[in-house]
Order: sequence, then structure tokens, then C-alpha cells
Amino acid sequence: MEFKTIIEPFKIKSVEPIKISTPSERKIYLENAKYNPFKLESDQVMIDFLTDSGTSAMSANQWAGIMIGDESYAGSKSWEHMHSTIKDLTGYHHILPTHQGRAAERILYSVLGGKGKVFISNTHFDTTRANIEYTGATAFDIPIPEATHPKDYHPFKGNMDIEKLEDLILKHRPENIGCVILTVTNNSGGGQPVSMKNAKDIHSVCKKYGVKFFLDCCRIAENAYFIKHREKEYEDKTYKEIAQEMFSLADGAVMSAKKDALVNMGGFLAIEDEKLSEKCSSLLIITEGFTTYGGLSGRDMEAIAIGLKEIFEPDYLLYRIKSTAYLGEHLDKMGIPLMLPIGGHAVYIDAKEMYPHIPVNQYPGQALVCELYLKGGVRAVEIGSVMFGKYDKAGKLIPAQMELVRLAIPRRVYTQSHIEYVIEVFSKLIENKEYVKGYEITYETEYLRHFTAEFRKL
Repeated sequence: MEFKTIIEPFKIKSVEPIKISTPSERKIYLENAKYNPFKLESDQVMIDFLTDSGTSAMSANQWAGIMIGDESYAGSKSWEHMHSTIKDLTGYHHILPTHQGRAAERILYSVLGGKGKVFISNTHFDTTRANIEYTGATAFDIPIPEATHPKDYHPFKGNMDIEKLEDLILKHRPENIGCVILTVTNNSGGGQPVSMKNAKDIHSVCKKYGVKFFLDCCRIAENAYFIKHREKEYEDKTYKEIAQEMFSLADGAVMSAKKDALVNMGGFLAIEDEKLSEKCSSLLIITEGFTTYGGLSGRDMEAIAIGLKEIFEPDYLLYRIKSTAYLGEHLDKMGIPLMLPIGGHAVYIDAKEMYPHIPVNQYPGQALVCELYLKGGVRAVEIGSVMFGKYDKAGKLIPAQMELVRLAIPRRVYTQSHIEYVIEVFSKLIENKEYVKGYEITYETEYLRHFTAEFRKL
């Protein structure tokens, strides 16, 4: 017997209070934050959809694991547990723990990058691009054409354009390619999944030209869900088996464990090549810590090992994907322009379509995140020209391909009534949307400006 209602496959044992704010209070909070939600204090936020990174609720088993975390500086039992779990999942022989994903990115791309080097991805995320460009290398995004058309349906909008991949490798010469990076799911592209066929095609092209191929695998379990349900030949495979096959196609992987490993801190770099691993290990020891802890406590490593097993549980993944889709489907019915189909970890709003009267150089996405907070205390993040826009030599904005706002849903944190509240906030948001004004940037930094930028309301 099947039921339409998908219930949370867990019970709540501990609660954290939410401070209910008033519109007048939120107006002051946002003004003090210079209209940048990153600068808000957490108790000024009612529903926090800023990120799904490090914001998960850990399980009873993970908390129990924390109590037996081995804090030995070298060769702790918790490291052995984490190492064996990752090796079983990925198949790679050299595993380096890091305190989070961007630390693993910095190490790998410092070794592979440098001036004249080129990195190619379906879409680089913000920290990935920043770490690559900081070395003097160049980062190219080559999503499939359908990826930049939010309304168009494609089962795997996160895919990389294979024809463009081969063209770029030939244009820049294989020896100048730092590596090819496949981000699963494609976060900057609307949280869209990548097909196994696409990963196989990338593997073939990279093998043909002797180019390294790495996965950014922080949401690999959620991606595996979509492969199982959208690629017919994988419908009888388990989610873990699907992930293992994808790992087998690449030369290594970078992971922020703060997403699909269900922890608040941690990450790793997994590599098959021994010489590359040695170079990365040296940099790890200098900047992060010894190779058996890499900036992590033993209790963190214990929680990661447990989380990497829990994430592939079928009941959990069904709940995760369906609960995200529930929010997206209701917003879609309401007429909110979305990136379709709905992804796994977030719902993405097309802010340019939502506010067609706000030009891209006045940042419609930033306008939307501010309105969400002012109307309902909901914190979200702009993924558009604030995050990815650049300037030409004359100082004119080169906008991002899309102006999106991401509602990233923390894992196992919010209940159905929280989601219903967010839906109601959007119903208020569309009442007078034509009167919403844009913003201008009054302060920014060279890299990752969206974290610290300050704005003025126009």
C-alpha cells in the first residue's frame, strides 16, 4: 500500500528555539547588515535557507560517534573509520582529510593550477572558481545549452557540454588543462543532476587526451537518486552502487562533507595517482595538519564516517528529494518563476523573470533575497551577477548567465509547517512585486565578493 504523504523518516529528540521577529525589526536588521543577508546574525533569521552546507541536523548515531572520537594527533581510530568508509565508497587509494571542501580545493588546484593552466567544469561553484583563479589559472563553464533556460525541462540539466569540452581541450592543448571538474549536483546551475552517461562521456574524452578528471562530489548521493529514477538502466542499482560507478570514472574527488555527509564541519580530497597525492600531502601538512587529521578533530571524522553511510539510506533520500520538490511545486503553481525541474538540495527562483523591471546591473536576485527577509524573515542567497558577475576593462558589469536565488534546505532541520510558512511568505511577496527596487554595490572585495559586499537600496 502506497501513501501520497511522505513523512520525515526520523523523530525529533532535541529542539532549537526560533526567535520570531517583526517586519519593523527586520527592516532595522537588514539596514545594519548593509542589505547583505550574510551579515545578519543567526537569531535575526526565522527560516535559514542561506546554505545547506554544515547546517544539517546530525543523527543519534552521529552524536554517539562523537563521544568515542579518538583525538590522537596521528593514526587515530576515528581516522581509520573515516578512511575505510571513503575508500569503500570511492575506490581511491589516497585519501586526505581537510577541515572543509574549499581546503581540499585549495590544495588540489594549487598543485594542478598556475598561470596558463585551464580548468573546465559543467559549472564551477564560487569557492572552486576563486581557488582556481587565485593561482592565476582560468576557469571555463560549459553546461549544456538547456541549463541556462530555467523553464525548459531536461532530466539532467547539470550535464557538461561534451562537444565544447573537446573543443576547449584542443584549443588550449591537453598539457595546459589543469583538470576537468564535474560538479554533482550542479549547484550554480540550479542544483541540477548529472547523468551517468554524461560522466562516462567526460571520462572517455579525458582519457583520449590524457587529461585529469575530478568530481566535486559534495551532493553525490542526491545525484545518485536522480540517476536511479531518470536513467532506466540504473533503476535496479542501489544509490551507493550508482555513486561508486561514478567515482570509478574519475581520477579523484573533492568533497565538502558538510553537505551529503550530514556533518557541520569536514571534507576530504581523494586521489588515485600516487605522485599527485604526495604533492597534495605535503601542502596539507604545511597548511591544514597531519595527513591523518587534516584540520579535523577525531569526533568530526567519526561523524563523517557515519554520515557517509546514512546518506544512502533509501527512506532518507526519498524524503529529502520529495520534501524539496514539495516546496518547488507549490511555488511553481503559485506562478513563481523557477529553475525546472526542481533539484535535490534547493529550490532556485529566476529573479530576472520575477522582477523583469529591475535591470541586471541593479541585481534583481539581491532584491529578491532582501524582500524574502523583510517579508518573512527567510534568509536565502543570490546566485547571479552579485556572485558571478565580472567587470570589463571599462568597469562595465559583465552579468552572469542567470539571475537566480537559491533556497538551500538544510537536511533534517525544518518540518512541514516551516515549509508551508515559506510558501505563504511567497504569496505575500508576489502581491506588490512590480514596486520592488534594485540595489547597487557600495563595497566589494576582489574574490567571493558576495560574502562581504555592501549594498544601497535604489
